[in-house]
Amino acid sequence: MQTERVKALIEAALPCTYVDVEGDGSHFYATIVSSAFEGLKLLDRHRLVKDRLKDHFDSGELHALSLRGTRTPAEAQS
Repeated sequence: MQTERVKALIEAALPCTYVDVEGDGSHFYATIVSSAFEGLKLLDRHRLVKDRLKDHFDSGELHALSLRGTRTPAEAQS
């Protein structure tokens, strides 16, 4: 899988204002800014992303995704 595909999956799963994905084809690292994270703790933000991509993990299409940052738009501006 390519980084562009992972980015597209994230953007389709969440209302994002910013998504950056890096990776080597099997393990990916993402930074996400989304209003969906409002009021959520860090662990809940990570769960939200992983839950929304669950089908892709279960199918083996997406192997590993580490979240480097999950911020709200307001947090990203400060």
